Amino acid sequence: RPHPRGSLATASMRLVLGNRLSVIMQAVTKATAILRLARAGPRSIWLNLTCPLQVRHLSKSRSWRMRLVQFLTVGDPCGMRVGLQQKEAGKVIDLNLFDSSLPRTMKEFLEKGDVAMETARRALDCGNNALCHSAIELLSPVTNPDKVVCVGMNYMDHCLEQNVAIPKEPVIFSKFGSSIVGPYSDIIHPTDSNEVDWEVELAFVIGKKGKHIKKEAAMEHVAGFMVANDVSARDWQMKRNGKQWLLGKTFDTFCPLGPAIVTRDALSDPHNLGIRCRVNGQIMQESNTNQLVFKTEQLVAWVSQFVTLFPGDVFLTGTPSGVGVFRKPPKFLKHGDIVECEIDEIGTLRNVIN
Repeated sequence: RPHPRGSLATASMRLVLGNRLSVIMQAVTKATAILRLARAGPRSIWLNLTCPLQVRHLSKSRSWRMRLVQFLTVGDPCGMRVGLQQKEAGKVIDLNLFDSSLPRTMKEFLEKGDVAMETARRALDCGNNALCHSAIELLSPVTNPDKVVCVGMNYMDHCLEQNVAIPKEPVIFSKFGSSIVGPYSDIIHPTDSNEVDWEVELAFVIGKKGKHIKKEAAMEHVAGFMVANDVSARDWQMKRNGKQWLLGKTFDTFCPLGPAIVTRDALSDPHNLGIRCRVNGQIMQESNTNQLVFKTEQLVAWVSQFVTLFPGDVFLTGTPSGVGVFRKPPKFLKHGDIVECEIDEIGTLRNVIN
């Protein structure tokens, strides 16, 4: 039988080895975090020493859980900035103050991919450089996209109110990027239209370039989700211009977006959210995104057959029933009306018709 002192020595040796292994693992973890900072830019290591070092485990599917915004600060001559809402309608963290090497537009930020997203996540964990809403003006979360892809007749209840068959393939059209405005900007009523209508929609933003994207991989290319209002001049859409939809859909200010890009992992399920539109406080549209005919993955796979998708590209996924043109009698927007488009867990647009 071994001597008791031998057992004690063995136990002590194991304890020493265990402690050394723990020290080594901590050093490797810290080195990994520093390397991530170095990839984000030479100045990032210095700039982030003001915050406790946050180590986030690498995984095949990263978890961001963020609300990305674009904004202007009052009296700032430097222009557009990129930030994070701490929560809906909460303070906004200025990412360009946290790390001056980050791009100042959302499109360029998304082009940086995971490196930029990691930096943003560290800024959110840190919590510094937070600005009150009174000090900023929220813009559309993304501007100047390469494409604004729209989907028609993509809610089952919207097809029923028009008395049309549910499409077997996505019905795709477009708006010009110049139609995009912020979540609280005015919608300009065109002088040559008498039938301006509302359409609340779930929108999403591409975060990763791709072509011929498989449905199973589609969500890897989506940065997050927004609320959209696909404002439509029905007379130009349905009666004029050969009944082509484009002109009636793409007047300036006809695409309010926002209030933030909510990353997909911050939502319980983007395809099971309450969606509604109010005009002057009266509910005009009330549905759920589970009524979508073609969901996000199908739309990404379908459209990427034809065109390359780029970071910053915007998709508007269609509107539910309750639009003005199919009411009896029809109802349209007029000067002074307040339109609120809302999706649970994402937020609300509030735009005045001017």
